[in-house]
Amino acid sequence: MSNSKAQVMLVDDHAMLRHGIAMLVNMEPDMEVFAEAGDGSEALAILKQNHPVDIVLLDVTLKTVSGLEVIKNLHTYFPSLPVLFVSMYDETVYAERALRAGARGYVMKQEPGEVLVTAIREVLKGNIYLSKQMHTKLLNQITTGRSEPKQLINSLTPSEFEVLHLIGTGHSSQEIAKLLGRSIKTIETHRFNIRTKLNLKDSADLVRYATRWILEELKKAMS
Repeated sequence: MSNSKAQVMLVDDHAMLRHGIAMLVNMEPDMEVFAEAGDGSEALAILKQNHPVDIVLLDVTLKTVSGLEVIKNLHTYFPSLPVLFVSMYDETVYAERALRAGARGYVMKQEPGEVLVTAIREVLKGNIYLSKQMHTKLLNQITTGRSEPKQLINSLTPSEFEVLHLIGTGHSSQEIAKLLGRSIKTIETHRFNIRTKLNLKDSADLVRYATRWILEELKKAMS
């Protein structure tokens, strides 16, 4: 590329957040925002038209489909394009799944701006970026062999996983539909599929399971 600065693409359905991240990135001497998109389809269309992008910053929660599904589509056409997730969701719940989906790192939106800039540079170097806490957790799982297989949880689609997380944090179907920009009917379908895959008998059982799962994840992160 003729431009010596790393070209960054932002994919987030909140325009104000994209604007804030763009300002942060553009202040750095070695990187700049090349393109912005509000969802995965728009991002893919831009990339297909012109692909001078070095890294994609992708939100987990988008109004159309989950960022965990978007990354699969991106890698179908651009397998070597590194993706860094930037999300409001707790990395102790999402980071491991993001890495399995093909991401090169995970940063929470609550982190200071310099953390995001550091993460971008690390991923551009070919490294994986996680917080020290999350990095230690994953290393402990590998070295001790105590990570659970979670086969039932892993059978969930990214959208179902997203809904399960929101149920576990106390959100109703109406609230989840509003947060994700989807219909209540779609959320109820996800709830039914989650119950079926996790062998749960009714909605009350689903809420208990989701709440217990979230608490267990938080305890593991604190241990």
